[in-house]
Amino acid sequence: MHAPDRTANGRALGVVLVLVAAFAVVEVVGGLFTGSLALLADAGHMLSDAMALGLALLALALARRPATPKRSFGLQRAEILAALANGVTLVAIALWIFIEAFGRLAEPSPILAGPMLAVAFAGLVVNAVGAAVLARGGDRSLNVSAALRHVMADMLGSVGAIAAAIIVLTTGWGYADPLVSVLIGLLVLASSYGILRDSLRVLLEAAPAGIDPSEVGRRMVEADGVVEVHDLHVWTITSGFPALAAHVLVGRGEDCHARRRELETLLRHEFDLEHTTLQVDHAPDRALLEIETADGHGPRSNGR
Repeated sequence: MHAPDRTANGRALGVVLVLVAAFAVVEVVGGLFTGSLALLADAGHMLSDAMALGLALLALALARRPATPKRSFGLQRAEILAALANGVTLVAIALWIFIEAFGRLAEPSPILAGPMLAVAFAGLVVNAVGAAVLARGGDRSLNVSAALRHVMADMLGSVGAIAAAIIVLTTGWGYADPLVSVLIGLLVLASSYGILRDSLRVLLEAAPAGIDPSEVGRRMVEADGVVEVHDLHVWTITSGFPALAAHVLVGRGEDCHARRRELETLLRHEFDLEHTTLQVDHAPDRALLEIETADGHGPRSNGR
């Protein structure tokens, strides 16, 4: 698990931001001109894409800022906050699409299917290019994955708008436009789930996906010289940056520093955990103090 390449990610996000923002204006005009809700829904999604990409770029810039004594990890979680905001935005857009679609189903409006088809096809091309740029723009952080989900959902929206335009052109059935809009809304809503789940997982400091803390603890306590492992915590600082902290007790004759280095090697090789904080101490001798009862009938308790 490696930290994302923020320079490559920044370039990819910048290129896609220009593409999406420029075409969003075109699609808004096209949606108003043709009377197509599917185009307007797709345009609303593309406008949110532009805002999301701008937010992702800002978060990327903040994440590059160096750590300070008051912020020992810098502002790396700004990327996770941006991903969460993007996921919430997707939910809001889906709800707007549903409301508008149900209104159109109650009162269908005339649609200029020919121009609608042309604009929807152009939107598909733009979104396909944007998705390809983000997919090849370097290691994907959660922040970039959120932006990619926006673009992918919008690409599917363009496919839906194309289908609606073809149906209206060939059959004249005006309900195709709002019905396709509902499908676009469902796709947008579905695309929000993964990013909301992953960003909340990081913010709530759950164990990273793919790492079982119980298995980590078991492997640590099985290492030579280790007597006990407790206060074990495994969490994620930001995308590609898992961390572990634990208190380890080793036998009284063991070299604490050597055991710590061995555990660090184990965690790095078996679990890809490179940022570890291990407090290694000798296990206490629990027979150092013996307390007898007043009548001398034997020990009442023992410990340190």
